[in-house]
Amino acid sequence: MKPLIALATFLICLSFSAGCSRKPAQTGPPPPEVLVTTVTPQDVPRVLERVATLDGFINANINAQVQGYIVSRDYQEGSVVKKGDLLFQIDPRPFEAALAQAKGTLAKDKANQVKADADKKRAMDLSNKKVISDQERDTATAAADSTRANVEADEAAVKQAEINLGYTKITAPIDGVTGFANNQVGDLVGPSTGPLTTMSQIDPIKAVVTAGEGPFTDFVSRHPDATERQAYIKSLDFELILSSGSVYSQKGKFYALDRNLDTKTGSIRYYVTFPNPGNILRPGQFGKVRFVADMKKGAMVVPQEAVSELQGNYQVAVVDENNKVSIRPVKMGERIGAMWEVTEGLKPGDKVVVQGLQKAREGSTVTVKDWTPPPDALVSKADQQKKP
Repeated sequence: MKPLIALATFLICLSFSAGCSRKPAQTGPPPPEVLVTTVTPQDVPRVLERVATLDGFINANINAQVQGYIVSRDYQEGSVVKKGDLLFQIDPRPFEAALAQAKGTLAKDKANQVKADADKKRAMDLSNKKVISDQERDTATAAADSTRANVEADEAAVKQAEINLGYTKITAPIDGVTGFANNQVGDLVGPSTGPLTTMSQIDPIKAVVTAGEGPFTDFVSRHPDATERQAYIKSLDFELILSSGSVYSQKGKFYALDRNLDTKTGSIRYYVTFPNPGNILRPGQFGKVRFVADMKKGAMVVPQEAVSELQGNYQVAVVDENNKVSIRPVKMGERIGAMWEVTEGLKPGDKVVVQGLQKAREGSTVTVKDWTPPPDALVSKADQQKKP
């Protein structure tokens, strides 16, 4: 009995010792997490965005046309005025005197003309009767013609004096917003003293936009027919993004293209006009204009950050249904905002790694999550986009 008890005790201790020395099974790290996007053919709007400077639709320098002293400023600086409203008044008294003198000279010469015409008529009658010589007749005729010329010159002088007197009232040539006055009451002003002030028509207001020579040339090649090109640009709707980042509530329309490219910058300007009720926008503001240039039909686009470049060759990381990664060469087309068109190498439904590329190695297993594109992914920035 004792040997059997000893053997049982030994076996129990041996099994307990083996159980205590057994280590738990080790498990590997979880697969790395990556963000993927599913390739889907889609009609992609090609949205362009360019820097713009706001300017008045019409900017008018208000100048004095005659020399004189300012006796009144009749507008509130920075206010809205109507065409014909009085802005400045130049002392009219010297011009009133000049007008009175011109009218007096005209009246005197008209009286002389009446006498000269009568003398001419008598001379013609006497000449026909052979009472006076031809020389006396010609002298009377010349005197009448001379007085008539004097009257015409006097009438022109009166008209010029009236114009100069009218110039003493400086009025607004357009509807618009006035600027600060450069001259005050008592200043001597004239045609050579510079603008008294400046005013601008700002409803509508125009945005001055610049495009490079390359985009302009490409635009013309896309729309070679002048009639179709004009209809196309007239159909575009523009958005104005203010410096604060907010989008202006009114839509803009294309207005005009400059006649030439700037030889210094190699760029060409064009104008876009925006309604500006309440004069909210002012000349000198900076912003951006944004518009949909056209639609890319059935394009397969991926985020630009999903594409790797190696010695001029492009590749993407594709995850299959088993979450296995394969590195696939691709051919790329046009960049559209933050996206990039893939022309070869991908098919609809492929899942492409957007973030976590450093973890996605050939043949590795990953954990996938969907990538969410930013709201402006298809907006082409002016310094990135090469198309007009």
